[in-house]
Amino acid sequence: MLSYSVHGSLSGSVNAPVSKSDLHRLIIACSLSGSDTEICRCTLSEDIKATARVMEAVGASIHFEENRILVEGIKLQPDTNVLCDCSESGSTLRFLVPVLAALGQNATFTGHGRLAKRPMEPLLSELSAHGVEIHTPDNGDTLPLSISGKLVGGDFTFSGDISSQYITGLMFALPLLAQDSRIILTSSLQSKGYVDMTLSVLERFGIKITPIQNGWEIAGKQQYRTPGILTAQGDWSNAAFWLCAGSICQGANIMVNGIDYHHSLQGDKAVCDVLTQMGANLSIGSEQVEANHAPLHAVTIDGSQIPDIIPILSVVAAVSQGETHIVNAGRLRIKESDRLHAMYECLTQIGADVTELADSLIIRGKSQLSGGTVDSFNDHRIAMSMAVASLVCKEPVIIRDPMCVTKSYPDFYEDFKALGGSVHVVDLGNF
Repeated sequence: MLSYSVHGSLSGSVNAPVSKSDLHRLIIACSLSGSDTEICRCTLSEDIKATARVMEAVGASIHFEENRILVEGIKLQPDTNVLCDCSESGSTLRFLVPVLAALGQNATFTGHGRLAKRPMEPLLSELSAHGVEIHTPDNGDTLPLSISGKLVGGDFTFSGDISSQYITGLMFALPLLAQDSRIILTSSLQSKGYVDMTLSVLERFGIKITPIQNGWEIAGKQQYRTPGILTAQGDWSNAAFWLCAGSICQGANIMVNGIDYHHSLQGDKAVCDVLTQMGANLSIGSEQVEANHAPLHAVTIDGSQIPDIIPILSVVAAVSQGETHIVNAGRLRIKESDRLHAMYECLTQIGADVTELADSLIIRGKSQLSGGTVDSFNDHRIAMSMAVASLVCKEPVIIRDPMCVTKSYPDFYEDFKALGGSVHVVDLGNF
């Protein structure tokens, strides 16, 4: 198994990769517009390839060029069942099952890794109640998942603690229907920032969704209209690794370019708020944020709205004075890995003081960690978090299966080295 030994001290300037969340949404909307669109700036991660692959399967044409994507929207759908390989992308699967159902496209969705284990309920039940025939394996897995029939409008009801990806998928799908629809929430929505991103993209494509007291009204018979040229946003989820690195690494000064705190709808820009509460020295500009090392202290971190940055904030907590409580984080257990347990295992392995509870972590900070060998759990955010953790360790951190970062940030280790870090291949045999 490939393993990397990582260590060192970072300083300098780095460009934030393009937002995977934004690119997913833009590629889908462009494909549904039926016209040609150019997306400026792109980071070609495995998840983005998966969404592009599925949209091409149903008739779009997507060309990746240097730093841009050309999308020719769907003009003619296949009249047969299509195979949709989602790889390990939960966004691709959950966004596009409702979309293809709205198009009336018979399809079979496949994937690998933990994707087959990640939940699809109550989305599938709601789709089934609105005209879609669904088949899944008898063993409880989600995949392979086959759909047929055509989605019919109406009321779609969910509790607010479900995945925001279900809501996003329906928001893309329901405007295509002949009937009007409503999405009704029975409690407050978690990960609201991701739904706000979806609404912003839909508005740019001429789709109108009206907020109501407990959800949204969505008129049917709407048409996606391309703006022609779009620019994808910088990614706060991945920028968070460098901002946290700059905050904890002795003597560090890291400038992250291409992120807009003041105008972005990405929920993970909250990394700046959390770090500031912990005592970080951040300088926020119009399209960049600078992080300088500073003494940090413990706080309580609510993971309900920012699940994707909890792993790296756990690393920060491990070297912050006092006892940090990360709460309302149960949904991290159904991500690419069980992230609560993965971070407990990894941090403990390198000398941190961590207690794992059902939906939370308690982390008692130390001035320095020891280093050691950890597993990535085939999870990009775990691997990147442990690379950053190596900056506050006496000895290097050896990461097994480190290249899972290609899921969202293929150039992560190159950027790590460009900032002054050390990355070496090591042979652990078959361990």
